Amino acid sequence: MAAAVKRSFQIKETHKKTASRKSSAQTARMQDDDVIHVFVEGNTVRQAVAENAAQPKAISRGTLANRERAAQMNIGYVMFLTVAAVLTVMICVNYLRLQARYTSLQKTTTALELRLGSLKLENDAEYNRIISGVNLEDVKAYAMDRLGMVYASEDQIVTYEAAEKDYVKQYRDIP
Repeated sequence: MAAAVKRSFQIKETHKKTASRKSSAQTARMQDDDVIHVFVEGNTVRQAVAENAAQPKAISRGTLANRERAAQMNIGYVMFLTVAAVLTVMICVNYLRLQARYTSLQKTTTALELRLGSLKLENDAEYNRIISGVNLEDVKAYAMDRLGMVYASEDQIVTYEAAEKDYVKQYRDIP
């Protein structure tokens, strides 16, 4: 208990008649084993008297009991703290792995979105190039002149009403 109480030192300073004025003197302190030496430079030198304060403060029984209980750790408590620390480290490592994976997937997604955008632009450009290269009048002339295609006549067109507007089921050939 006596080892737990740190030695405290008190310095009593006695001032001379000129000590009432504050000086701009510099102060340096050195500590030996049990004595603190104070050196003061300037025109208002004070005398320092060092005293040992070897008398420890009175400590209550409750405080001593709390200190003793805090100092005692049994093997179960140490194992519990070890397991808790290991679990905490594992959770932190797993969190960091998940965060790194999320960042990696986010970068991959961004790269794929950029690639998709560029592929769409290329596809649209190619489609527009193909459409602009086709003249529908030439296609119609080729189909009518060389392939012998003609427009349908009124007697070849069959009109019917569908019960549902989504789709039509055909059960037999249309005459």
